Amino acid sequence: MTRHEEFGRPAEKYAGPVIKRGKQYDVTTTDQRLLDTAGPGDWVHTDPWRVLRIQAEFIEGFGALAELGPAISVFGSARTLPDDPYYQLAVDLGKRLVGANYAVITGGGPGIMEAANKGAHEAGGTSVGLGIELPFEQGINAYVELAVNFRYFFARKTMFVKYAQGFVVFPGGYGTLDELFEAMTLVQTHKVTAFPIILVGVDYWKGLVDWLRDTLVVEKKISAVDIDLLTVTDDLDEVMSVLARAEEARRAAGRG
Repeated sequence: MTRHEEFGRPAEKYAGPVIKRGKQYDVTTTDQRLLDTAGPGDWVHTDPWRVLRIQAEFIEGFGALAELGPAISVFGSARTLPDDPYYQLAVDLGKRLVGANYAVITGGGPGIMEAANKGAHEAGGTSVGLGIELPFEQGINAYVELAVNFRYFFARKTMFVKYAQGFVVFPGGYGTLDELFEAMTLVQTHKVTAFPIILVGVDYWKGLVDWLRDTLVVEKKISAVDIDLLTVTDDLDEVMSVLARAEEARRAAGRG
Protein backbone atom coordinates (compact mmCIF):
# COMPACT_ATOMS: atom_id res chain seq x y z
CA MET A 1 0.00 0.00 0.00
CA THR A 2 1.33 3.47 -0.89
CA ARG A 3 1.23 6.45 1.44
CA HIS A 4 -1.54 7.97 -0.66
CA GLU A 5 -3.66 4.83 -0.41
CA GLU A 6 -3.02 4.72 3.32
CA PHE A 7 -4.75 8.09 3.63
CA GLY A 8 -7.60 7.16 1.29
CA ARG A 9 -6.28 8.98 -1.77
CA PRO A 10 -5.42 7.41 -5.13
CA ALA A 11 -1.76 6.63 -5.69
CA GLU A 12 -0.11 9.35 -7.69
CA LYS A 13 3.32 10.14 -9.00
CA TYR A 14 4.83 13.44 -10.08
CA ALA A 15 7.08 13.36 -13.12
CA GLY A 16 8.06 17.01 -13.50
CA PRO A 17 4.84 18.82 -14.47
CA VAL A 18 3.06 15.52 -15.19
CA ILE A 19 0.89 13.80 -12.56
CA LYS A 20 0.15 10.09 -13.00
CA ARG A 21 -2.68 8.30 -11.20
CA GLY A 22 -4.59 5.05 -11.51
CA LYS A 23 -3.52 3.01 -14.51
CA GLN A 24 -0.93 5.65 -15.39
CA TYR A 25 0.79 5.28 -12.01
CA ASP A 26 4.33 3.96 -12.38
CA VAL A 27 6.53 2.95 -9.47
CA THR A 28 9.79 3.38 -11.40
CA THR A 29 11.76 6.62 -11.44
CA THR A 30 13.38 8.57 -14.25
CA ASP A 31 16.85 7.87 -12.88
CA GLN A 32 16.05 4.19 -12.61
CA ARG A 33 14.93 3.97 -16.23
CA LEU A 34 17.97 5.95 -17.37
CA LEU A 35 20.46 3.72 -15.57
CA ASP A 36 18.72 0.47 -16.46
CA THR A 37 20.46 -0.36 -19.73
CA ALA A 38 18.44 -3.46 -20.43
CA GLY A 39 15.45 -3.35 -22.77
CA PRO A 40 14.66 -2.12 -26.27
CA GLY A 41 15.98 1.11 -27.77
CA ASP A 42 12.69 2.31 -29.24
CA TRP A 43 12.43 4.95 -26.49
CA VAL A 44 14.41 7.31 -28.72
CA HIS A 45 11.38 7.48 -31.02
CA THR A 46 8.87 8.48 -28.34
CA ASP A 47 7.22 11.91 -28.23
CA PRO A 48 9.11 13.20 -25.16
CA TRP A 49 12.40 12.42 -26.89
CA ARG A 50 11.18 14.13 -30.05
CA VAL A 51 10.58 17.28 -28.01
CA LEU A 52 14.28 17.34 -27.17
CA ARG A 53 15.17 16.90 -30.83
CA ILE A 54 12.83 19.76 -31.74
CA GLN A 55 14.40 21.90 -29.04
CA ALA A 56 17.85 21.03 -30.35
CA GLU A 57 16.86 22.05 -33.89
CA PHE A 58 15.76 25.48 -32.72
CA ILE A 59 18.92 25.91 -30.64
CA GLU A 60 21.18 24.89 -33.53
CA GLY A 61 19.30 27.11 -35.98
CA PHE A 62 19.31 30.14 -33.69
CA GLY A 63 22.96 29.61 -32.88
CA ALA A 64 24.02 29.29 -36.52
CA LEU A 65 22.03 32.26 -37.80
CA ALA A 66 22.03 34.71 -34.87
CA GLU A 67 24.81 36.87 -36.35
CA LEU A 68 23.75 36.52 -39.98
CA GLY A 69 22.67 40.13 -40.47
CA PRO A 70 20.04 41.32 -42.97
CA ALA A 71 18.90 38.51 -45.27
CA ILE A 72 16.29 37.65 -47.87
CA SER A 73 14.74 34.19 -48.24
CA VAL A 74 14.41 33.01 -51.84
CA PHE A 75 12.03 30.20 -52.75
CA GLY A 76 11.25 28.30 -55.93
CA SER A 77 11.12 24.90 -57.52
CA ALA A 78 13.86 22.35 -56.94
CA ARG A 79 13.04 21.06 -60.44
CA THR A 80 14.09 24.21 -62.28
CA LEU A 81 16.97 23.36 -64.62
CA PRO A 82 19.99 25.59 -65.33
CA ASP A 83 18.76 26.30 -68.87
CA ASP A 84 15.46 27.71 -67.54
CA PRO A 85 15.30 31.53 -67.77
CA TYR A 86 14.13 31.68 -64.15
CA TYR A 87 17.32 29.91 -63.06
CA GLN A 88 19.51 32.68 -64.47
CA LEU A 89 17.12 35.29 -63.09
CA ALA A 90 17.56 33.77 -59.62
CA VAL A 91 21.37 33.81 -60.06
CA ASP A 92 21.17 37.50 -60.94
CA LEU A 93 18.92 38.16 -57.96
CA GLY A 94 21.39 36.46 -55.61
CA LYS A 95 24.14 38.75 -56.87
CA ARG A 96 22.00 41.86 -56.54
CA LEU A 97 20.93 40.95 -53.01
CA VAL A 98 24.57 40.64 -51.99
CA GLY A 99 25.23 44.01 -53.65
CA ALA A 100 22.52 45.46 -51.38
CA ASN A 101 24.25 43.93 -48.32
CA TYR A 102 21.80 41.06 -47.85
CA ALA A 103 22.64 37.46 -47.14
CA VAL A 104 20.70 34.95 -49.24
CA ILE A 105 18.74 32.17 -47.55
CA THR A 106 17.28 29.25 -49.49
CA GLY A 107 16.15 25.73 -48.79
CA GLY A 108 19.62 24.62 -49.82
CA GLY A 109 18.50 22.26 -52.57
CA PRO A 110 18.76 22.27 -56.38
CA GLY A 111 16.86 24.37 -58.91
CA ILE A 112 15.95 27.93 -57.95
CA MET A 113 17.53 27.42 -54.54
CA GLU A 114 20.84 26.49 -56.11
CA ALA A 115 20.60 29.43 -58.49
CA ALA A 116 20.09 32.02 -55.75
CA ASN A 117 22.89 30.50 -53.66
CA LYS A 118 25.12 30.49 -56.72
CA GLY A 119 24.55 34.18 -57.32
CA ALA A 120 25.29 35.01 -53.68
CA HIS A 121 28.41 32.85 -53.69
CA GLU A 122 29.77 34.31 -56.93
CA ALA A 123 29.18 37.82 -55.61
CA GLY A 124 31.19 37.07 -52.49
CA GLY A 125 28.22 37.28 -50.14
CA THR A 126 26.79 35.00 -47.50
CA SER A 127 25.00 32.01 -48.99
CA VAL A 128 22.79 30.06 -46.56
CA GLY A 129 20.93 26.78 -47.08
CA LEU A 130 18.32 25.43 -44.67
CA GLY A 131 17.93 21.78 -45.64
CA ILE A 132 15.17 19.36 -44.72
CA GLU A 133 15.12 15.60 -44.23
CA LEU A 134 13.01 14.11 -47.04
CA PRO A 135 12.21 10.55 -48.20
CA PHE A 136 14.01 11.40 -51.45
CA GLU A 137 17.49 12.81 -51.01
CA GLN A 138 18.08 16.39 -52.19
CA GLY A 139 21.27 17.32 -50.41
CA ILE A 140 22.79 20.76 -49.97
CA ASN A 141 23.88 22.41 -53.19
CA ALA A 142 27.54 23.25 -53.77
CA TYR A 143 27.05 27.03 -53.48
CA VAL A 144 25.89 27.02 -49.86
CA GLU A 145 28.52 28.24 -47.39
CA LEU A 146 26.44 27.97 -44.21
CA ALA A 147 24.06 25.03 -43.99
CA VAL A 148 21.66 23.88 -41.30
CA ASN A 149 19.74 20.63 -41.77
CA PHE A 150 16.35 20.11 -40.13
CA ARG A 151 14.15 17.14 -39.37
CA TYR A 152 11.04 19.23 -38.85
CA PHE A 153 9.46 21.60 -41.35
CA PHE A 154 8.07 23.91 -38.66
CA ALA A 155 11.51 24.51 -37.13
CA ARG A 156 12.93 25.24 -40.57
CA LYS A 157 10.07 27.60 -41.43
CA THR A 158 10.75 29.61 -38.30
CA MET A 159 14.32 30.22 -39.45
CA PHE A 160 13.20 31.35 -42.92
CA VAL A 161 11.03 34.07 -41.39
CA LYS A 162 12.97 35.00 -38.25
CA TYR A 163 16.24 35.70 -40.04
CA ALA A 164 14.87 37.27 -43.23
CA GLN A 165 13.65 40.76 -44.04
CA GLY A 166 11.48 39.52 -46.91
CA PHE A 167 10.59 36.68 -49.28
CA VAL A 168 11.20 36.49 -53.01
CA VAL A 169 9.24 33.63 -54.52
CA PHE A 170 9.97 32.16 -57.95
CA PRO A 171 7.74 29.64 -59.74
CA GLY A 172 7.48 26.44 -57.74
CA GLY A 173 5.27 23.64 -56.51
CA TYR A 174 3.75 22.54 -53.21
CA GLY A 175 6.78 23.40 -51.09
CA THR A 176 7.01 26.87 -52.59
CA LEU A 177 3.27 27.45 -52.13
CA ASP A 178 3.52 26.25 -48.55
CA GLU A 179 6.19 28.83 -47.73
CA LEU A 180 4.32 31.52 -49.65
CA PHE A 181 1.00 31.10 -47.83
CA GLU A 182 2.77 30.73 -44.48
CA ALA A 183 4.38 34.13 -45.04
CA MET A 184 1.12 35.68 -46.27
CA THR A 185 -0.68 34.47 -43.15
CA LEU A 186 2.00 35.86 -40.85
CA VAL A 187 1.89 39.25 -42.56
CA GLN A 188 -1.92 39.36 -42.72
CA THR A 189 -2.17 38.61 -39.00
CA HIS A 190 0.64 41.09 -38.18
CA LYS A 191 2.89 38.43 -36.71
CA VAL A 192 5.58 39.99 -38.87
CA THR A 193 5.58 43.59 -40.10
CA ALA A 194 7.33 45.51 -42.89
CA PHE A 195 7.89 42.12 -44.52
CA PRO A 196 7.58 42.22 -48.33
CA ILE A 197 6.48 39.16 -50.30
CA ILE A 198 7.46 39.35 -53.95
CA LEU A 199 6.40 36.88 -56.62
CA VAL A 200 8.73 36.70 -59.62
CA GLY A 201 6.96 35.47 -62.77
CA VAL A 202 3.88 37.42 -63.84
CA ASP A 203 2.58 34.76 -66.22
CA TYR A 204 3.19 31.93 -63.75
CA TRP A 205 1.46 33.58 -60.79
CA LYS A 206 -1.37 35.26 -62.70
CA GLY A 207 -3.85 32.41 -62.21
CA LEU A 208 -3.25 32.28 -58.46
CA VAL A 209 -3.57 36.05 -58.01
CA ASP A 210 -6.72 36.14 -60.14
CA TRP A 211 -8.23 33.36 -58.02
CA LEU A 212 -7.42 35.22 -54.82
CA ARG A 213 -9.05 38.38 -56.18
CA ASP A 214 -12.00 36.87 -58.07
CA THR A 215 -12.92 34.10 -55.66
CA LEU A 216 -11.57 34.69 -52.14
CA VAL A 217 -12.24 38.43 -52.12
CA VAL A 218 -15.63 38.08 -53.83
CA GLU A 219 -16.65 35.33 -51.39
CA LYS A 220 -15.40 37.55 -48.53
CA LYS A 221 -12.88 34.96 -47.37
CA ILE A 222 -10.18 37.63 -47.43
CA SER A 223 -10.25 41.41 -47.74
CA ALA A 224 -9.34 43.24 -50.90
CA VAL A 225 -6.36 44.83 -49.11
CA ASP A 226 -4.95 41.34 -48.51
CA ILE A 227 -4.11 41.15 -52.22
CA ASP A 228 -1.77 44.07 -51.62
CA LEU A 229 0.42 41.81 -49.50
CA LEU A 230 1.89 40.56 -52.78
CA THR A 231 4.04 42.25 -55.38
CA VAL A 232 4.10 40.39 -58.71
CA THR A 233 6.81 41.28 -61.20
CA ASP A 234 9.35 40.06 -63.75
CA ASP A 235 11.67 42.99 -63.09
CA LEU A 236 14.55 42.60 -60.63
CA ASP A 237 14.79 46.39 -60.39
CA GLU A 238 11.28 46.38 -58.94
CA VAL A 239 12.20 43.52 -56.59
CA MET A 240 15.09 45.53 -55.19
CA SER A 241 12.99 48.68 -54.98
CA VAL A 242 10.29 46.92 -52.94
CA LEU A 243 12.93 45.52 -50.59
CA ALA A 244 14.53 48.96 -50.21
CA ARG A 245 11.18 50.58 -49.34
CA ALA A 246 10.49 47.90 -46.74
CA GLU A 247 13.94 48.48 -45.24
CA GLU A 248 13.21 52.21 -45.01
CA ALA A 249 9.90 51.44 -43.27
CA ARG A 250 11.64 49.19 -40.76
CA ARG A 251 14.20 51.85 -39.97
CA ALA A 252 11.52 54.52 -39.61
CA ALA A 253 9.74 52.25 -37.14
CA GLY A 254 12.95 51.67 -35.21
CA ARG A 255 13.24 48.03 -36.25
CA GLY A 256 16.16 48.38 -38.67
